[in-house]
Parts: sequence; structure tokens; C-alpha cells
Amino acid sequence: MPRRLISTGSPFEKTAGYSRAVVDGDFVFVSGTTGFDYATMTLPEDVTAQTRNCFKTIAKALADAGFEMADIVRATYYITDAADADAVFAVCGENLADIRPAATLLVVAGLYKPEMKVEIEVTAKRRS
Repeated sequence: MPRRLISTGSPFEKTAGYSRAVVDGDFVFVSGTTGFDYATMTLPEDVTAQTRNCFKTIAKALADAGFEMADIVRATYYITDAADADAVFAVCGENLADIRPAATLLVVAGLYKPEMKVEIEVTAKRRS
């Protein structure tokens, strides 16, 4: 099966030279996804809303690739403020409590834009 690129349609993907997700065989690798809302082209101020948007974008990328959220086997969470961890974890639980992928949370000095509070990347493997 050839490698397949998945896009959100954001012009930034071409400018920065990346894809929202890359399908390679039974795996899909979803790029770091911030809380940007592609429907309204806005970024909410609230970390909870940003985290929900991350998962909404991730779910769409997975679906476009022919995968499901239940296929996620690995997740990495990046937050810019350790005080936001509980709010981020609550939304992670809403989306992944039954899936329970291997996961890592990192507190980082910053993301691409200062208003970005969370970024999530996942890897999924198609279930047999």
C-alpha cells in the first residue's frame, strides 16, 4: 500500500511542508495538532476548548485516513502551563478513556504561537 497524505486543507501545511497525517500501511501518524477550529478559523482562549478542538481535528484526520479513534495506540500531549494539565487530562479522558493508548505529557516553554496552549499528536494502528 503506497504512502498517503491527509490534509486539513490549511495552506500552512504546504508552507511548512507537512501533512496533517500520513498513512503508511496499517499505521497512521497524525501531526501535532493545536486547538485551532478549522470550521470558524479561530483559536479559543480556553485550554479545554482548545483540547476539544485538537481531538475533533484528530478524529477527522483519522476518519479521512480510514481509521477510528479506537485505533490510537500512542498519544503525546504538549502543554505550555502545568496548571492546565488537569483540564487537558479531563478532555483526554472524554476521548480516550476506553482506548487508553500509551501516552506522554510534556510541559514545554511554548508552542508556535503564544495563544496556543496545547498540542496533541497521535499514532494509530489499524485493528485486525
